[in-house]
Amino acid sequence: MEEQKNDVRPIVRVGDEVLTTDDLKKVLPSDITSEDSAAMADDYVNRWVKNKLFLRQAEAFLSDEEKDVSQLLDEYRTSLLVNVYQQKMLEKKYSPLLKNEEIEKYYNEMQDNFKLQENIVRGLILKVPLDAPDIQDVRRWCRSINSENMMKLENYGMHYSKMYYAFWDKWTPFRRINAILPVPIRNEERFLQYNRFFERTDENFRYLLVITDYMIMGSTAPLSYVEDRIKAILLNKKRVEFFKELEKELYEEALQKKILNFY
Repeated sequence: MEEQKNDVRPIVRVGDEVLTTDDLKKVLPSDITSEDSAAMADDYVNRWVKNKLFLRQAEAFLSDEEKDVSQLLDEYRTSLLVNVYQQKMLEKKYSPLLKNEEIEKYYNEMQDNFKLQENIVRGLILKVPLDAPDIQDVRRWCRSINSENMMKLENYGMHYSKMYYAFWDKWTPFRRINAILPVPIRNEERFLQYNRFFERTDENFRYLLVITDYMIMGSTAPLSYVEDRIKAILLNKKRVEFFKELEKELYEEALQKKILNFY
């Protein structure tokens, strides 16, 4: 019960309304770095405070008639739900039909549109206590990456690491990895050109970074990194035609089942 109480401790209050840590936790992604999370939290709290202050002023200043936004809310809810439903149906019908050949064809034809806006990497970052054992073995595994040493690092990470993040096959923005290091790398491009294994310490932990592959900002992004984006583009091309077809099907079904009746 004590842990639950800590989760709902207040952060800020405006009038009678309170923003709690539990409220904040619900709106923050779970798969981001602590630095990104802190920045997003600060931004959300600031926007929450501003909105509540403006709302208090609006409530005091506007007349009852001006504050009656029930119709607008109903229209907004309808529009939002319809859009979500349409998107779900679009993805359900066409996503399975998107072939690798179609995705690759679009990628090859439109490569100039897929220039990297930041440096990306593949590899591993390991954070262990300073007194973690067998550190010389870990360094050796990091300097000579193969399938056997990858398994050894994973096993070691499960037993001793404070954080183990392997991204061998997943391109990841280097800024996310950089934010984990005790002192961030300033010149990312130069660092990536000359480093495959990197080690740093702070007062309590040792950080070991392995870079198996990298791509520099401005180069063409690999297909795997932009595949989801291409799928969204291809789906969007089918959007208008599909929605017309869906609208017609719903209309005819409603007439047939007498859900829709004209008087």
